[in-house]
Order: sequence, then C-alpha cells, then structure tokens
Amino acid sequence: MADNKGFTPDEPDTRPSAPVEDPPSYTNAVTKSNDFNSHSNLTDKNQLSLSEDPYHPFEHRDPNGASAGGALAHLLKSSLGTGILAMPMAFHNAGLAFGMAMTLIVGFLCTHCVHILVKTSHDICRDAKVTSLGFAETAEKVFEYGPKGMRPYSNFAKQFVDIGLMATYYAAACVYIVFIATSFHDVINYDCGINWDVRIYIALTVIPCLLIGQIRDLKWLVPFSMMANIFIVVTFVITLYYMFDEPLVYSDKPLIAKAANIPLFFATVIFAMEGIGVVMPVENSMKKPQHFLGCPGVLNTAMITVVSLYAVIGFFGYVRFGDQVRGSITLNLPEGQWLGDTAKLLMAVAILFTFGLQFYVPNEILWRKIGHKFKPEKHNITQILLRSGIILLSGGVAAAIPNLEPFISLVGAVFFSLLGIFVPSFVETVYLWPDRLGVCKWKMVKNIFLGVFSILALVAGAVASINEIIEMYSGED
Repeated sequence: MADNKGFTPDEPDTRPSAPVEDPPSYTNAVTKSNDFNSHSNLTDKNQLSLSEDPYHPFEHRDPNGASAGGALAHLLKSSLGTGILAMPMAFHNAGLAFGMAMTLIVGFLCTHCVHILVKTSHDICRDAKVTSLGFAETAEKVFEYGPKGMRPYSNFAKQFVDIGLMATYYAAACVYIVFIATSFHDVINYDCGINWDVRIYIALTVIPCLLIGQIRDLKWLVPFSMMANIFIVVTFVITLYYMFDEPLVYSDKPLIAKAANIPLFFATVIFAMEGIGVVMPVENSMKKPQHFLGCPGVLNTAMITVVSLYAVIGFFGYVRFGDQVRGSITLNLPEGQWLGDTAKLLMAVAILFTFGLQFYVPNEILWRKIGHKFKPEKHNITQILLRSGIILLSGGVAAAIPNLEPFISLVGAVFFSLLGIFVPSFVETVYLWPDRLGVCKWKMVKNIFLGVFSILALVAGAVASINEIIEMYSGED
C-alpha cells in the first residue's frame, strides 16, 4: 500500500469544460494561471495563443512535494503486500524454470507499461498546459487532444479507467477479507480444537472492516498504515526463517507445469506486480517528477527491487512447500507453533489495518461521481450507509468464494490485465497516432502485442479461475 499522500484522489471539477470538437492538438501555447495543482483543468482552448516557448509542467510542481526517496518508499510499500505472499502459488502453477523466466518477463512488461503511461501523462500535460494529471484524466486528455475520430470518446476513456479502478480496489478488498478470515480460521481452529467454517470468520472479519471502512480522513489512517508496515516486516522475517529452516529439495519440482495451470500463473503474477492505481498519485506528489523515469530513476529502482524479491520468494517458497503451497505462503507455516501462528496473525492484522486505505480510494472516486445527487445535510448518513453496504456486499462475495487462490487469479486476470497493460498501451498508441509511432510504426506493433497479451491473460486467467471456483463448489456438494 502506498501511504496517504500517494493515494490522494482527484477533487471534483466544477468548472465548465471546454468543447472538445476541435482542440488545437499539441499546441505550444502558453497560458498564465494561478491554479497549478495536480488537478488543474485546461484553459479555454479558444483563447490559447501561439508562442515559441513550450510549457514545462515540472516547473509548477509543489516545491514541498515528495522527494525521490519518498516516492520510492511509496512504490515499494504499495507492491510488497499480499501479492508477494502469493508468488509461491504462482510458481506452483508455472514450474521452477518457466516461473522464474516469466516472472522476469512479466515484471519487465509491467514496468514498461507503467513507464509509457507516465511518459504519456508528462507529454499530454505539456501539450494541454496542466501541471499533472491522474490516471483517468491522462486517458481523457489523450483522447481529447488526439485524432478527431477519438475525441468524442474522451469522457468514455475517463469513466472506463475510473470504473476499472473502483472495481479493482473493491475486488481487492474482497481478497483482503478472505485472507484475514482464512488466517484467523487456521490459527484459532487448530489451537482451540474447533471446526468453524471459514465463512464464520469472514462474517466476524466484516465487523472491524465496517468500522475502519468509515474513516474518511487519510490522516487518521496513518497510524494504521505504520503499524501494518511493522507487522509485514516481522512476518517476512519469520516466513524467510521457515523457508530455509530445512534443506530444500528441487528434484521433485517440475521445471514447467501443466499447460492448463499456466494462465493461473500469469493472472497471479499480474495481480502481485501491478500497482497501476498507485503510480500516478505517487508521481503527481513528487516535487521533481523528472526523477521518476530514467536510469536508474524511481520507477526502475522500485521495480527491479520488487521483481527480484517476487522471484526469490516465489522460487524458494515453492521449493520449500511444493504442491502443498497455498494462496498465501503464510498459510503454509507450521500449525501450533507460536512463531508460525504469530506470523499468520500479524499478517492478518496488517492487512486489516490497510483495509481502510484500500477502501478509501474507490469510495472517493465513487462519491465524486454521485455525491452531488444528495443534499449536503444528508452527506454524512449517506456515506455511512453507502460504505456499510459496499463492505457487507464485499463480505458476501468473499463468503461466496472463500478460496484465496482462484480469487486472486480472477482479480488479477480481469482487472489488472486491463488497467495495468491494455489501457497504458492503448493510450500511448492514441497519443502517438499517426506519425510518431517510430520506424515502420514499431511502437504500434509493440502495443498491439501488449494488448493481445493482456486480453489473452484476461480470458485464459478468468476461465481457469472460474473453473477452479466451480470445482471448489462441486467438491463441497
């Protein structure tokens, strides 16, 4: 999870928008404005005047914004969560050699997609003369300033990304509930000698989620985030201890798994690595965004670290636990041992503490879209009822699919494939169309490959995950 600054949502724009039928594409006009925050709107396009001096959005960033080190910490923190704990399960679905090779390749592809999204955002900020733009606003302005045939779809592009982000975070909240409940289920049932169904723990987990989900001010979530980070570090240390406390056996692990399981691998890895919803808020918070890209750059440093850790945890976690590996490696720690139980409970509490931050993001997007429909004096009770209803619905979905493995794969296949790979590649193509796509339009060819890969990952991963869910229910009957 990224901290509160990285997750600051866009404010509603109440100013009338300029017509989009005939924007002066990629003009070098300069306009004077005192509103140089991250959500600045385009000035009236009809009043733009030509100038030889290009607009430099970086010069208008907040001088008190996040440093490169702070942005790096935000990205690392957003990536090192439940996803890394699912990597051994991903290797189980891929095999040792194929899993290692494809983890590195998928990591490179995800990094490239983040890079082109940020680069496109920087370019369209310069063209549109705004300081910075979020993910959805970048897609909107690229279409608005792009080819005439695409301009009418600018609002659709923005809504598509916003809805995709909401669906992603709400689905991830369901995964959080399943993870928390499963951790408590394993520890309490074993230590107390009871046999409660995991759905009972899901119902109990919903109760604290209802409380923490009502927090609407990010500053009140900071203490929870700090405690969660401490718990996660302790859990990682304990997990590494158990991974290497016995000799590792490689001979019985396949180098390449069954073909039917490969889609689950891609879906899980994409779920684990993609933090596309965090990237633009973190970049927008930087006082020197030029340090985000480049070599080494914040993005490259963060992703090299993340991919390396994911590959190591996935590889050795699978070697250690083999076919018994579960959706989170903490669930494989020995039962009844205080150290293993401590790691499971600490990780469960850490995820519970980050639930408020996870839940904050989609609710802010949703409220920005519907808040104006309610009277101001009804806003408080409406927010309470809305948040409570969504959490109860999330708990219902978690109870319907209480198996962590196919749930993670399903979320990764559907939502992260679209937002993390397809949208950035498509947006870059629209921005560069028609005469800036490189020699023989190689950038378009590259982006077509990325788009096809994301759709294949979506379809194959979703089908495989749904089949697993069906088999799970068939086994219960």
